[in-house]
Amino acid sequence: QYTSNGFKHKLEAAGMTQSMSRVGKCIDNGPMEGFFGTLKCEKYYLNKYNTFKDLNEAIDEYIHFYNHKRLQKKLSDLSPMEFRAMAA
Repeated sequence: QYTSNGFKHKLEAAGMTQSMSRVGKCIDNGPMEGFFGTLKCEKYYLNKYNTFKDLNEAIDEYIHFYNHKRLQKKLSDLSPMEFRAMAA
């Protein structure tokens, strides 16, 4: 699906660049799979969404929460943005 011409055309139309490594190189995929798993467990499965707009807004809110307010043990109990600011 992600290598189909239709998908590539949609990315180009949206002004996006696809980033994929070679087949079998899960190092790129792992962090995103982990994030989507967390998003589904903490937000999607706990609620019912009546419209795509409601779901889209909930995902946007969750991404902001995840990046700015959700403390993570592996980041010394900081949010990702707090951790990144300390590294700069």
